Amino acid sequence: MYLLGIDLGTSSIKVAVVEIDSQKTVAMAQYPDEETPIESRQPGWAEQSPTMWWQHTQQAILRLNASGLFDPKAIKAIGIAYQMHGLVVVDKQQQPLRNSIIWCDSRAVELGEQAFDSIGHEHCLQHLLNSPGNFTAAKLAWVKQQEPEIYRQIDKIMLPGDFIALQLTGESTTSIAALSEGVFWDFKRNEISKEVMNYYGFSSELIPPVKPLFGVHGYVKEDIAQLLGLNPRIPVAYKSGDQPNNALSLHVLQPGEVAATAGTSGVIYGISDQLTYDLRSRVNSFAHVTYTPTQKHIGVLLCINGTGSMYRWAKHNFAPQLSYAQLNELASQAPIGSQGLRVLPFGNGAERMLNNQYTGAQLLGIDLNLHNQAAIFRAVQEGIAFAFRYGLDILRENGMQPQVIRAGRANLFLSEVFTQTFVDVTGIPVALYENNGSVGAALGAGIGARIFASPADAFTNHQPLQYIEPQNEQAYESIYQEWKILLDKALAK
Repeated sequence: MYLLGIDLGTSSIKVAVVEIDSQKTVAMAQYPDEETPIESRQPGWAEQSPTMWWQHTQQAILRLNASGLFDPKAIKAIGIAYQMHGLVVVDKQQQPLRNSIIWCDSRAVELGEQAFDSIGHEHCLQHLLNSPGNFTAAKLAWVKQQEPEIYRQIDKIMLPGDFIALQLTGESTTSIAALSEGVFWDFKRNEISKEVMNYYGFSSELIPPVKPLFGVHGYVKEDIAQLLGLNPRIPVAYKSGDQPNNALSLHVLQPGEVAATAGTSGVIYGISDQLTYDLRSRVNSFAHVTYTPTQKHIGVLLCINGTGSMYRWAKHNFAPQLSYAQLNELASQAPIGSQGLRVLPFGNGAERMLNNQYTGAQLLGIDLNLHNQAAIFRAVQEGIAFAFRYGLDILRENGMQPQVIRAGRANLFLSEVFTQTFVDVTGIPVALYENNGSVGAALGAGIGARIFASPADAFTNHQPLQYIEPQNEQAYESIYQEWKILLDKALAK
């Protein structure tokens, strides 16, 4: 018997099948092979097509089935992880009315700041744990203000993963975690925020029914089951944003535990049992997958927009013919500090940890007689690691003191240079695991369908692959402080 996990990423759709008894991954696939583009019609805008996501999801599942490594008819539940904070709006026929405004789109920053001021900073932080900022609620307000003809046709709003579940089941649902992710949830009152809804003039009818995150969100329709080679009536039993799901897949479930990821964006995500918030909203607090009104597990999220996206840009512009593995090997040939070359990796929209400022990505200190490709790619990896350190210091200000950080051996954590730099500049060991968002989503489906009695039961075979400890803390501390001065100058402009 098996579980199917779907991970709706910015770059592609990844899917995995996990055997229930062994918790082992038996097959994985993704679609498309090339990175999915982001539409940016104006600076700071970022959109993708929900219809395209669904088409890619179907192709990924069919490619998975074609592996012949499992019987698709033996799949018992489906889980979905997805890129966070996006806005999907559908009409009464459940058709999308426009492209999704995705996580790295910064057009709604001003509308979020106006709501923060009008509702009141103290109320927002104590009840929402965040400023409305640039999250889903503010994005919906932008549609209401700028595209009123589309807004009038909206039947339901949802996050990206909700749309995939809708296509599978025909049902629209949400959860407390999803509502908190969109900054719609009042943690003090345990209800949808009246203040947010009233300030923006949103009808409560726009919000889908609220279901438990681990629970049935609908059953696969017969025509979809036939199309995808599945049995009908399989439950979609789990939906989570990618970062809480990444934490789940790394078995980061208890207060004090911390996960990190360095994909298109970079994230440090820690668990607290307090309704914690940052006074300047540089980091954000959302309901974790294990949150309930009586077990207030909060995921404290530090996000850096420009991580993997920065590395991808460097690859495409400086060495498009090389693989990422070759780039990582090239970076290892340059010395610590990249011979004075410095990178600010902030070119993918306004950064929350920089108070929603946009500095643009910057490559600084180029010596035309000294620097080569190796220095460039090491400098990019070091700059990204320095951005993580900057964000981790903000988390430390807010009371988080991780002793170890868990990460999947994927994306930038495949690079020995990046991983060691991350450990050296933060001073915190990293435990690397075989990890995949779609695998986490599959195991989440097993929890939601009650195939596993508890989240802990889904991870009885969870063991680290590698443990990396600091080696060059002293050397990197001075280099980091030089980098931080450059960032401070960029922010002061």
